[in-house]
Amino acid sequence: MVAAFAAVTFIAVLSGSGEHLAEGSLPLATALAALLWAQLRWPITGLVTGICSVVAMRVAELTTGGWLWPVTLLYVSATLAPKPRLRVVVAIGAVHAVTAFNLEWTVLQHGAARTLQHVGPDALWLTAALAVTVAAGSWQRWTRTAIEQQRAEERLRVAREVHDTVAHTLTVVGVHLNVAADALDSAPDEAREALRLAQDVRRKAMGDLSSLVGVLRDDRRPPAEPLDLAALVSQVREAGLDARLTVAGGDAPLPVRTAVGLVVREALTNTVRHAGARTVTVDVRYGPVTEVTVTDDGAGSRRAEGHGLTGMRERVEALGGSLTTRGDGGFTVHATIPA
Repeated sequence: MVAAFAAVTFIAVLSGSGEHLAEGSLPLATALAALLWAQLRWPITGLVTGICSVVAMRVAELTTGGWLWPVTLLYVSATLAPKPRLRVVVAIGAVHAVTAFNLEWTVLQHGAARTLQHVGPDALWLTAALAVTVAAGSWQRWTRTAIEQQRAEERLRVAREVHDTVAHTLTVVGVHLNVAADALDSAPDEAREALRLAQDVRRKAMGDLSSLVGVLRDDRRPPAEPLDLAALVSQVREAGLDARLTVAGGDAPLPVRTAVGLVVREALTNTVRHAGARTVTVDVRYGPVTEVTVTDDGAGSRRAEGHGLTGMRERVEALGGSLTTRGDGGFTVHATIPA
């Protein structure tokens, strides 16, 4: 960009000198182009040096160009510097315009009309250039902030997905391992079956994580299929709980079915994780507003809301729904999701 600015400045200053180049036009064009490179390190110093060069050449009548427009891109470069000093640049521009008017009128002895004719368009041009530059800089900052926010939200979404998958797997595997450890001596067949179930759950979780990583690596892949509610309930049932599933209503959009599966999985994970629960019921009713209710008879009143419940609530609210929990002689998770 600096090279382009330098080239445009060099050509514009020479072109602005008219058909016959004044004595100082070529040195001035070269100096202003070089100062654009100096602005990479000293933006304000380069701007002031360029202004002084133009003023000196104009007062000495070594150039016939304008007072302000030859340094337009020096103003733009200073405004777009990594540490922009917009107020300083605007103040310099105001002083520059007033100085140009006074020099044109008092030193060069031009009349008021001619002075305004020379300085006025320059001042308007510089004002417009700075306005466009500020607008472009604001747009770039806004775009950069939006991209960073989107990346942060994506990282949070991935963290939720990994948390839900790993938490559910470790919880169910932990229950089966406890069963195996308790039955290892007294009932080796039961211990062997518990270990087999733990391996099945682990294998399924590894497949889920592999699919998640694949989607992250290739955004062109189709979205993952919703979780199998019957399989989730079956895993909990195999962990020793009396689990029941009821599904009613017609089909629902993919985002709704995906959210339903995630809510059910997290709710069942909490049920297995918290001691005292013997039964759990899952009730899903699809419709214009899908309702999901997961109720167990565990110690619900003592449960604190962690990352899992927070993630569930955020997912549901992202679809325009709501999620509530209630602990009263048990624990209930209730979510409503509009289609």
